[in-house]
Amino acid sequence: MKQERNDIRNVAIIAHVDHGKTTLVDQLLRQSGIFRSNQVVQERVMDSGDIERERGITILSKNTAVHYDGIKINIIDTPGHADFGGEVERVLKMVDGVVLVVDAFEGPMPQTKFVLRRALELDLPVMVCVNKVDRPEARPEEVVDEVLELFLELDAGDKQLDSPFIFASARGGYASEDPYAREGDMKPFFETLIRHIPAPVGDEEAPLQALISTIDYSEYVGRIGIGKIENGSIRVNEEVVVLNMHNQQTRKKVRITKLYVFDGLQRVEVKEAHMGEIVALSGIEDIMIGDTICAPENPEPLPFVKISEPTISMTFSVNDSPFAGTEGKYVTSRHIRDRLFRELNTDVSLRVEETEQTDSLKVSGRGELHLSILIETLRREGYEFQVSKPEVLYQEIDGKKCEPMEAVTIDVPEEYVGNVIEKLGSRKGEMTNMYPAKGGFTRLEFSIPARGLIGYRNEFMTDTKGNGVLNSVFDGYAPYKGEIPMRSQGSLVAFESGEAITYGLYNAQERGDLFIGAGVKVYEGMIVGRNARADDLDVNVCKKKQLTNTRSSGSDDALKLITPLSMSLEQCMEFIGDDELIEVTPLNLRMRKKVLDANQRRKIRAHGGK
Repeated sequence: MKQERNDIRNVAIIAHVDHGKTTLVDQLLRQSGIFRSNQVVQERVMDSGDIERERGITILSKNTAVHYDGIKINIIDTPGHADFGGEVERVLKMVDGVVLVVDAFEGPMPQTKFVLRRALELDLPVMVCVNKVDRPEARPEEVVDEVLELFLELDAGDKQLDSPFIFASARGGYASEDPYAREGDMKPFFETLIRHIPAPVGDEEAPLQALISTIDYSEYVGRIGIGKIENGSIRVNEEVVVLNMHNQQTRKKVRITKLYVFDGLQRVEVKEAHMGEIVALSGIEDIMIGDTICAPENPEPLPFVKISEPTISMTFSVNDSPFAGTEGKYVTSRHIRDRLFRELNTDVSLRVEETEQTDSLKVSGRGELHLSILIETLRREGYEFQVSKPEVLYQEIDGKKCEPMEAVTIDVPEEYVGNVIEKLGSRKGEMTNMYPAKGGFTRLEFSIPARGLIGYRNEFMTDTKGNGVLNSVFDGYAPYKGEIPMRSQGSLVAFESGEAITYGLYNAQERGDLFIGAGVKVYEGMIVGRNARADDLDVNVCKKKQLTNTRSSGSDDALKLITPLSMSLEQCMEFIGDDELIEVTPLNLRMRKKVLDANQRRKIRAHGGK
């Protein structure tokens, strides 16, 4: 018989990137008494990864739990970037409701729509938190109307249209039902949550059923499965059956060796847990996301959410440049293959496939950011490899070649509108809406092929002098839009191997922008700069000045070099062409030609690129 478990609430916090989810969780942890009064706590305590802290974004969903008025609230902090939407989709299977956080100035943004649609598809109750009400330009009442319009646009039911609204400043540490309150604490937030997010419902007497939604890894106990107990209860040393999501005939009997529940930022070891609780369990070697843990006497699988397909792929291969193996710890194809397949255990949106070349793998993800975070993670772990230019994944639908589309929302000052429309138009973007936005900005909405955005974000920041804001979210597949003109600038390619000399660089910088300074070791075929023209140009940056006996006054004055451009990983991914690669090592990012020899490249060009 099904019953409610009133001492627990399971909730996910969802929002567009940078609307304050993680800061809000910080405040809930502080005000629920999780930290000691004298404990020093860093900001955004849930963003535990180095890359997350550096970039100020959430990449992996995290579990925590707070206690309020005798009720345990399990909270899942989710990513806001569309590229990590797979994280959001699967953790929603663990919760009974969501808190939708919306910026009191920006209002609903593309990712707000994406995550809210996922919650509504699962018929989850929604509590709306309008955050950052203390911003000088905040407009909370208008934002409430915009959120309600979004609910209507997404065909929300009556239950969701009656969602409660709470107004908060996560940074200020207060919440209220009054949009103009500027003091207090988070008590109104907790009370609204407990009132409107339902308690988990299930049958505690029924055989065990628990769905694994997240995988963690520990050096000590191996793989840890995290999920919610839908029915029954689970005990340490109890024998259970694991049903594989992809092949439910695969049934494996295992014993639970350790069982944990969440309390604050800690995992607390327990002997047993019951229906409605979110648990972490170890002792199952190859447990996968989507697996169901069942009682042996009645193995019944639970349905798992269908994860959206990847839209962009890159080829990862063994580094074969002249500098190969000098900077990385893990350099062989076996190292790279094992590590990429291990990533599949925790990232459900990623795909890794073998290619015809034994030293290359095709890796597909949800966007440029998704793949660049993976590359950055690997290089920090000591891996050395090469990657190709990102390519979109086409599909055939009803006999037609279709490509992934992105819904793009851009906020720019009025003087840059013409430039943005022109650039996106040339990349096959179609403008779907244009209207005045907040703070003297104009909002432009486009539908554009995903490949049209590759390489654009950098250009966009230059075109708008850093004043524009661009957000995009996957928007399904549409018929192929035709060829898109490639980059307008070619590469400056090193003509010989050696060390870059000031004299050689001085002559090369007249041709375009350099990526390297004096004293940097280069090899033939390495890209050392960006040509001002569309074609590639071989330059000799190792060239020394010929010394003679005669000196003329002033001829030996120091040559002035312009500061080289420092290219981030994303900028390199955007810059390289089809015949180029990025060499990724723990110490450096280098761009290079696939064919290093200049004569061979000329022959290939002469034969039409074959």
